[in-house]
Amino acid sequence: MPILTDSSTAADWTEPDEVARPVVAYGMASEMIGSFEIDLHCHAKAQILLVQRGALSCRVDGGLWIVPPRSAVWIPGGTLHAITATGRLEGYAAFVAAGIDVGLPQRCCTVSVTPLLRELLFRAARLPLLYHEGGASSRLIAVLLDEIAVARIEDLHLPMPSDPRLRALADLMMAAPADRGSLQGWAARAGLSERTLGRLISRETGMSFGRWRQQLGVMLAVQWLAGGASIQQVAADLGYESVPSFVTMFRKTLGTSPGRYMAERHAGARVTCCSDTAASAP
Repeated sequence: MPILTDSSTAADWTEPDEVARPVVAYGMASEMIGSFEIDLHCHAKAQILLVQRGALSCRVDGGLWIVPPRSAVWIPGGTLHAITATGRLEGYAAFVAAGIDVGLPQRCCTVSVTPLLRELLFRAARLPLLYHEGGASSRLIAVLLDEIAVARIEDLHLPMPSDPRLRALADLMMAAPADRGSLQGWAARAGLSERTLGRLISRETGMSFGRWRQQLGVMLAVQWLAGGASIQQVAADLGYESVPSFVTMFRKTLGTSPGRYMAERHAGARVTCCSDTAASAP
């Protein structure tokens, strides 16, 4: 499968579930600034999607995952999911057939991508669609699966409540993240008492209301920073009165400052996409 670009057509895409190979990989690259969405869909094969540049968010029933540069999202086979991409995107995906038992994740999650896993995905994406089985290509695929199985899971997950009142409230909060309203104010919007709201959100997400809102802020911050927004802009868009207060929250949650977090994501990034794409594009 060729590397998919802004000039690719529907004919350049082959549905991975229709390819008679245990693993099917491809690459994609877009120079367009902005965002696009892929509506709810699913594949019989599981999927790992690496973000090399830009950012993705993946929404499934019960959760939202943010995928910054040099991270990947794992989506089990048969899982309904929707994807939103932000910024200039470069990504690589591998679809894994059911029945491969090498300790792969059983639930949707984001994982940290080591240099080895990244290179394996780069190489797999450039294999022929029907690569020869039993030789070097199969050995590469076997190592790729082993690396996926041992990848470190990252805390970039926002559990989403299923209670309709809480879901409506969550949608409001995601649409207006700068609203720093109190627990009492948000409870009133949902037609609930403070105590009931706190009890429901703890039961459905495993987090307190304050912790859930803080995690939402971190998720949005990572997505916006990966899309090119400044720290000052992100702090303002999340409703913080000062940049230091936002940085403190970010550091407490992810263990480092937003500037260092993104610098580490981009440090040593492989810049081969444009030349590779030009050579591979139809």
